[in-house]
Amino acid sequence: MRVGFSTIEFSYFVPVMEDKKRILLIGGPGSGKTTLIQHMESQGLLVHHEISRQVILEAQEKGIDQLFLTDPLAFSNSLLAGRINQFNNAVSGLNFYDRGIPDVPAYHVFTGDPIPDDYLAACNEYIYDMVFLLPPWKEIYQSDNERYETFEQAQTISDILKEFYERFNYKPIVIPKGTIEERYSFLISQIND
Repeated sequence: MRVGFSTIEFSYFVPVMEDKKRILLIGGPGSGKTTLIQHMESQGLLVHHEISRQVILEAQEKGIDQLFLTDPLAFSNSLLAGRINQFNNAVSGLNFYDRGIPDVPAYHVFTGDPIPDDYLAACNEYIYDMVFLLPPWKEIYQSDNERYETFEQAQTISDILKEFYERFNYKPIVIPKGTIEERYSFLISQIND
């Protein structure tokens, strides 16, 4: 499935240098991001965790089984607010993020929902220093209570994410499939280049 971007206007950015470096990991569901993030934490790196599971669980506690499906805008608004908060809570040094602000409108491309202007404005305002993409990986993919997409949908989401980030002038670096140690070493080597 190919999704067009002809109705979306994008702006390009010039990064502002600070003592904080924001490094983002993106990819479709089940690509191994969480496992890599956990390994990164075990190595002492600062990680800002994915918040969508938290948003989903909070909605389920209120009796809403799948907020993403029943009220996508409320789900997206919660995600965007949480990710902006994470961005603003960066500390000096390296900050790693499991998903970023542009993921929110990119998922609207996947669902076909309109993208509010303030989502695109947030993508232009809050800029990450590096973006790494973990590609779809069928052998490790699993669905669960919060991950209800099929593997084929996960592949489509990954393609949309990559194209969406590129439209904002990011150049996602693909992390090759491999052991956790190999993926971690690749990530660190790219940051240190």
